[in-house]
Amino acid sequence: MAKPKKRYVCQSCGSVTSQWAGQCGDCSEWNTLLEDAGGVVTPFQARHNLQSGGRAIQLTGLNTAIALPDRMATGIAELDRALGGGFVEASATLIGGDPGIGKSTLLLQAAAKLAKAGRQVAYVSGEEASDQVRLRARRLGLGDAPVQLAAATSVRDILTTLGHGTAPDLLIIDSIQTMHSDLIEGAPGTVSQVRASSGELIRFAKERGTALVLVGHVTKDGSIAGPRVLEHMVDTVLAFEGERSHQYRILRAVKNRFGGTDEIGVFAMQSEGLEEVSNPSSLFLTQRDETVTGTVVFPALEGTRPVLVEIQALVVRLASGATPRRAVVGWDSGRLAMILAVLEARCGLSFSACEVYLNIAGGYRVQDPAADLAVAAALVSALSERPVPVDAVLFGEVALSGEVRPVAHGALRCREAAKLGFGRALAPSSQPEAGGLKVAGFRNLGALVEHLLGR
Repeated sequence: MAKPKKRYVCQSCGSVTSQWAGQCGDCSEWNTLLEDAGGVVTPFQARHNLQSGGRAIQLTGLNTAIALPDRMATGIAELDRALGGGFVEASATLIGGDPGIGKSTLLLQAAAKLAKAGRQVAYVSGEEASDQVRLRARRLGLGDAPVQLAAATSVRDILTTLGHGTAPDLLIIDSIQTMHSDLIEGAPGTVSQVRASSGELIRFAKERGTALVLVGHVTKDGSIAGPRVLEHMVDTVLAFEGERSHQYRILRAVKNRFGGTDEIGVFAMQSEGLEEVSNPSSLFLTQRDETVTGTVVFPALEGTRPVLVEIQALVVRLASGATPRRAVVGWDSGRLAMILAVLEARCGLSFSACEVYLNIAGGYRVQDPAADLAVAAALVSALSERPVPVDAVLFGEVALSGEVRPVAHGALRCREAAKLGFGRALAPSSQPEAGGLKVAGFRNLGALVEHLLGR
């Protein structure tokens, strides 16, 4: 059994010693050391007690003055919008997307613009040879950009090379799943290798003030491959979305420690590479010279950017006894089932003997709950074969009670619709007019159905 350990505490300054003395060695006061019965200290406690033996850290207040981080604007406005203004020095950014979506093309274009602006940029490819990257740069018209290029997969070789001389302003690793560290056993792409390689690269970026960009592969369900902790290690996570069969690409900020999330940048894939789309609504709106039933325009909101998309619905009546089908592209199928239930229970419309097809034009994916009212209007229009006015946009959230609830940034949606030539909005009753757009407000979904049916 461990024996109690004696200690002597100075009553003046509080210093502790293991032996008694007439004078305190810290404050030089006399006869202030008194014996204090300390607790039982075992060898295990002495070795594993974390309350002593460490280095004291400095604590500062929240009101301490701090300078905003410097940003490197790439010159690609849509990329800078998604990043919150550009790459931040000593930060780590992870960009993921499907194969062939354009990740390497976009980063090569950004690297070339920064290099031409006088920044030192290093591009390390673990999937392609240096000549392959040069051929792509030449095809994109960037062959004269002073980008430092290398093909390597060893993290030790990369950091040893970059450790000599001045560190680059921007370092691009394409991709992190091809990197390996000789400190960890395992093939490249395994969980341990991805975590270890990312940790070493991020540590280098933080210490040397380099903006690091990691390209990540994705799994079948669209999430970034490798350990989930990789997304927690970096400062910014960008998701490159889109279908290779469609022209547009969307760069979405999923996480950003230096800016807002849910910001998007819109690009169009051309033969010369990715081009910015300053007016994304033009991609998702078809020609509206003639009225078509089941077609409604919805002003979606991506971060601070409104995007007008077209919602298309088709309702097909079936013979009795057939099982109706529900097909959704670009929207949540569970949300569609809820809207159909509200229309039947609160508005007296029957879809039980009809097949329902819902599509978001252009391959766009809508996650905004404000699309409820537009979807409901498209379904009512398709069922009744009465078109929605071509100069109207619709937005609002529908509750299970049939109430039309207000949504965020309604004025911003109205101004964007007015800018593109729309004249009115069908919205919640609390929505004020904005941007010269006339607003017709509805308290519940039944009132909207009566308005669309002309009752």
